[in-house]
Amino acid sequence: MVVECLVYIIAGLGAGIGTGLAGLSAAAVISPMLITFLHFPAYEAVGIALASDVLASAISAYTYGKNGNLDVKNGLIMLASVLVFTLVGSYIASLVPNTAMGNFSVFMTFLLGVKFIVRPVMTTKDIREQKTQKQKTIQSLLCGILIGFICGFIGAGGGMMLLLILTSVLGYELKTAVGTSVFIMTFTALTGAVSHMVIGGFPNVLALVVCILSTLAGAQVAARFANRSTPKKLNQITGIVLVILGAMMIVVKALG
Repeated sequence: MVVECLVYIIAGLGAGIGTGLAGLSAAAVISPMLITFLHFPAYEAVGIALASDVLASAISAYTYGKNGNLDVKNGLIMLASVLVFTLVGSYIASLVPNTAMGNFSVFMTFLLGVKFIVRPVMTTKDIREQKTQKQKTIQSLLCGILIGFICGFIGAGGGMMLLLILTSVLGYELKTAVGTSVFIMTFTALTGAVSHMVIGGFPNVLALVVCILSTLAGAQVAARFANRSTPKKLNQITGIVLVILGAMMIVVKALG
């Protein structure tokens, strides 16, 4: 029991820090740890991770929004296309042979961390404001379609895809990118968590409660820290955290 709770807490705190600091999906951390160390069924582990993601993403989005680092209008547009095309991607994935892309989000987490260290995102909000609302709407819609399809087809990587697209394609500065990412993830995680519980039944209650609380605590601390940091410092810390989490998950996958 003690060992189990320790795994829940470590997994939740790691997921929460990744969520609050970089918009990382809790499923990228919690699921492989529960599966590898405690031999949880994969479907149950993902359901717990998604449920943990909901409040952690919501409190992070609130913190970023309170500090003016959240684009709700364009985030809602992207959210709609992400949800629709996640279903499309999932359906198409069910029609093709199983691929070896399950480790996509793990390696992407590591590589994105390296990217933030080597090539930090130093874009300012002024650059984003130079675009017309029509341009923002079209870009948000198209990027949501791309992210949703990839996430549905591969089954992972939503948080990392959002962060990469928001910073590299849509030109968001890092704080607003993370704030908008966790705002979108609040709803995608809620949708996923509910569907998992309806289909697979209610998961282990102790695991669910401890993971939710520890993820929430980690996300709240990380989000507050991120919003007080300078862009340069945030890029460095985000990069280091992602590299550590990515490397840790690669090891966990190897053990599994």
